[in-house]
Amino acid sequence: MHPRRPEGFDGLGYRGGVRDDPAFGGPFHARAFGSGTDLGHWVTTPPDIPGSRNLHWGEKSPSYGVPSAPTTLEGPAEEPFPSGGEGPRPGPSSEQLNRFAGFGIGLASLFTENVLAHPCIVLRRQCQVNYHARHYHLTPFTVINIMYSFNKTQGPRALWKGMGSTFIVQGVTLGAEGIISEFTPLPREVSHKWNPKLIGEHLLLKCLTYMVAMPFYSASLIETVQVSALVTIVLSSEIIRDNTGILECIREGIGRVIGLGVPHSKRLLPLFSLIFPTVLHGVLHYIISSIIQKIVLLILKRKTYNSHLAESTSPVQSMLDAYFPELIANFAASLCSDVILYPLETVLHRLHIQGTRTIIDNTDLGYEVLPINTQYEGMRDCINTIKQEEGMFGFYKGFGAVIIQYTLHAAILQITKIIYSTLLQNSI
Repeated sequence: MHPRRPEGFDGLGYRGGVRDDPAFGGPFHARAFGSGTDLGHWVTTPPDIPGSRNLHWGEKSPSYGVPSAPTTLEGPAEEPFPSGGEGPRPGPSSEQLNRFAGFGIGLASLFTENVLAHPCIVLRRQCQVNYHARHYHLTPFTVINIMYSFNKTQGPRALWKGMGSTFIVQGVTLGAEGIISEFTPLPREVSHKWNPKLIGEHLLLKCLTYMVAMPFYSASLIETVQVSALVTIVLSSEIIRDNTGILECIREGIGRVIGLGVPHSKRLLPLFSLIFPTVLHGVLHYIISSIIQKIVLLILKRKTYNSHLAESTSPVQSMLDAYFPELIANFAASLCSDVILYPLETVLHRLHIQGTRTIIDNTDLGYEVLPINTQYEGMRDCINTIKQEEGMFGFYKGFGAVIIQYTLHAAILQITKIIYSTLLQNSI
């Protein structure tokens, strides 16, 4: 299960890490466990908004209530500027602009990942669960065409359905993780002094979190793929529900657990049979994204340090280097994990949707509706059936939507970088 785009069990991976550094007065949060080990000059404020920084030029940013202390050069892992190579200290107006722009960059990234990319998530999931489809939509060109058809026949609402439920799933996930970590010895974050036992306990916490959020994720999946209707539609004696309440995801998730209030057929798989594929996808997505994120951050930091040694970096570029590495690392981590786990995500979504009496849009024509009548016995049977009946590309149905999603995200990051550079050049 993943963010954006998840993010998969979207959005269920808690991006957090911890690092004990006396210069900071305590731990601070980074994007992935262990990734905050050597990022002393990148401080996120607040931790939930990537790109929002409290940067003090040429020195580490102290924690609140802790007086700042000058830092000395100890190598590329601790200080981006060599001795005597500090840039000019920005004035009060420049520092305010720096903080405001960093906060705006983080918001732009979150808005793109969770709002602008939602139509891609909707179409991607509909293609994944549509075993009837003859067109696999492996390229962005066919995806754009079918999106236009949906918008023309049903209106914009068809592409943004279920967006509120995705935020609810993220909230349930973070809340469940916090509660479990408070009442158990399982660590929510992993320090740089990690060991195999600590990593195992941390991943166990993730597994328990995915299990708690699983029924709500299943309800959110149904909301994003079911036909968007303003009126009640009757097809083959089945009723398409038009859920308008933002808390409908919670009600249906609880109903799925207790087995009440949710229309289903005998083909509905019990929740215990969905635990393994759900937890497997969520943990693998978390591990892959964390590793990729740490590697990209280390590469970008080494590149930044070398450019400062060469004394070829302008003050504007130095400020950009404080904001964008984490955003780029997060982008690369989400992209790699989504691409690698896309086949498993397809299997997971088909198992969750089976037996729920969900009727989806026809992704071949752009109009009409189709019922979901699969009869998979489990994860292994689903994999074998897709391979035999739809071929290996059947696991990648709707992959063109992923290309559009991350192309859009990359474009927004580049645009915000250009705007931010322009603002800094005018203020310095």
